Amino acid sequence: MRTKITQDVQEHFLFPSALFADQAPHRVQTILGSCVAVCLYDTRQGWGGINHYMMPWWNGEGIPSPKYGDVSMELLLKKMESFGSYKSDLVAKVFGGANQHFQKTSLLDIGERNINTAITFLENQHIPIMGQSVGGTQGRKIVFFTGTGQVYMKLLNQIEIKNTGDE
Repeated sequence: MRTKITQDVQEHFLFPSALFADQAPHRVQTILGSCVAVCLYDTRQGWGGINHYMMPWWNGEGIPSPKYGDVSMELLLKKMESFGSYKSDLVAKVFGGANQHFQKTSLLDIGERNINTAITFLENQHIPIMGQSVGGTQGRKIVFFTGTGQVYMKLLNQIEIKNTGDE
């Protein structure tokens, strides 16, 4: 976890399998491939939180961690509620879930399952999705301003890896 202060807004880089929420305004950056990030913003209080998860569901073995979407979504919501947020004041934006293996199979498309985990959770909690950029084959870099709810996103160019050795 890396945090630094620039002018009036603190900066934070969010690593995979982590979440971040604070009442003070932050500029939070993360980079997504098949992972998903959900930005929650409290429209009444003016603060927000974000997660970055890698896998859709925890299988019940080992320690539940924010690596898993079902765990991460619940932890992020609880963190926002611990600050005084009510679900009725929250809005969401969803990003990521790229299919980076370029195969469309239900077993391998982690990105699609990650997207479905976020959307299903938000629908079940009656938290409206105000924006999204999900799926496709390109990664994304997002910057979330927790004090305003704004998110800036850039699609990342695909990098083709070629084997240049003898086979």
